[in-house]
Amino acid sequence: MFVLGIDPGLTRCGFGAVVRSATGTHRLRAVTAGVLETDPSWPLDRRLGVLQADLEALIDELQPQVMVVERIFFQANARSAVSVAQASGLALALASRRGIETAQYSPNEVKLAAAGSGSATKAQVQDMVVRLLGLTETPKPADAADALALAICHHAGLRLRAAVSVAR
Repeated sequence: MFVLGIDPGLTRCGFGAVVRSATGTHRLRAVTAGVLETDPSWPLDRRLGVLQADLEALIDELQPQVMVVERIFFQANARSAVSVAQASGLALALASRRGIETAQYSPNEVKLAAAGSGSATKAQVQDMVVRLLGLTETPKPADAADALALAICHHAGLRLRAAVSVAR
């Protein structure tokens, strides 16, 4: 399963693609990770247009089977929450238009899947991303590591979801 994680943001939108190897090890492997950026000094419509085009190009290049987007939770900073929601909406709409399965996970679900605790720190999650994917260093910036953790979260639940669907 080829999963593209998206850590939505208007200034920096993290992405990370993870695939599970088909060999007997079933090990997870990072395919790519990084950030898509827009300039905060640009007008909102330009920033959204650039982010949409960059996300479309990323989807075209990677052809993911599933796109996982972090679920929005209300933050103390309403302006930040709105821009994150706008970026999230773009990603989900693009995936839908391309017929790509989508999933959303809260930050606590991602922390639990990646580090074993819903209250794990950002550093603990990043450390586990490195370990689970066999990386030599922590992906930078943090948005890229967060996107990889989202993809790991989806992979962590695949076997359970498959078992539940067979049992029905």
